[in-house]
Amino acid sequence: MTWNWQLPDWPYFTWNQTRLTRAETLFAEGAGMVIGSSRYLDDTSREALVVDIMSLDALATSAIEGEVLDRDSVQSSIRRQLGLAGDRRSVGAAEAGIAEMMVSLYRSLADPLDHERLHAWHRMVMNGRRDLEAIGRYRTRHEPMQIVSGAVYAPKVHFEAPPSEQIQAEMERFLAWFEDTAPTGTRPLPALTRAGLAHLWFESIHPFEDGNGRIGRAIAEKALAQGLSDPVLTTVAGTLLKHRKQYYGALEAASRDLEVTDWLLWFAAKVIEAQRRSLAQVEFIIGKARLLEGVRGKLNARQEKAVLRMFAAGPEGFTGGLSAGNYRGITGAAPATATRDLADLVALEVLRRTGERKATRYHLWVPLKPVATVEVEEIL
Repeated sequence: MTWNWQLPDWPYFTWNQTRLTRAETLFAEGAGMVIGSSRYLDDTSREALVVDIMSLDALATSAIEGEVLDRDSVQSSIRRQLGLAGDRRSVGAAEAGIAEMMVSLYRSLADPLDHERLHAWHRMVMNGRRDLEAIGRYRTRHEPMQIVSGAVYAPKVHFEAPPSEQIQAEMERFLAWFEDTAPTGTRPLPALTRAGLAHLWFESIHPFEDGNGRIGRAIAEKALAQGLSDPVLTTVAGTLLKHRKQYYGALEAASRDLEVTDWLLWFAAKVIEAQRRSLAQVEFIIGKARLLEGVRGKLNARQEKAVLRMFAAGPEGFTGGLSAGNYRGITGAAPATATRDLADLVALEVLRRTGERKATRYHLWVPLKPVATVEVEEIL
């Protein structure tokens, strides 16, 4: 098997920019909608949006690698990193590390990318790990760096990265390209194109012993943000998690050739889908603020706890709706109390009721916009 970095013209990728024209336009338009909608948020709601977006991205980018983190701990750590009020819960090493990386990314979206920042991100992502030789520096092992699946006796090699002795030179070339193709660089590229190329190129080098996926997705986020007049996170990881099998397949296919139009189109479709999820998140937080303002002082502590728990589920909603049993579990209320509380919430138009008897469920009176999958055909 020959990999892209073994081809004579590496790393000179080729692609059909004309086929990406509509995608770039859709991305610019979508960014304007997200930024414009965000301006309707007050400071408290904007703070909540930033924390929610970073938390969701941190959880998703870890989940892509099979690492399931505690949501509340990640949020708590992000708030702490941002200097915001929060609880004093104990946070695990993995949660603290990915939270620190997300805050570092958020604070440096417009800054140049260099070895020092990448090494710092690696230390953050590998926080608490004791099984790696190289933390905070590029890999040095002489054994091949391979991505393998299947049984030990019949492994399937999905990719083999360049040997360790080439990494420094490969990263020098990559970082120079990243700087040159920035909006202020000597050879600027459109945002989606640059982000897709940067992610693929970085994953092809695979410079670290572990954590390449999480750092590569952060680089893509940085490239996307730098292509906007008002840098914001696009939360691509959440959408890539929803399409994880396709994502791995698209990366693997792209790692065998230097003509990468198909990869860039697939990546662009997922970024636009992610952008629509971000817009849904903004609209959801606006709706949340309006609803809570309308019932200020009218909810008891149990009702407020349950409603905030439902809001924490995000714009895709509380899975299956809230049942009376869920309400009792969240609040500790007795059955009769839960029934009264829920009836009051319906009367206040905080919740709407569906179904009857055991099938009764409650949903927030905030429009929840499902975001459909964006396929390549839609952006051509």
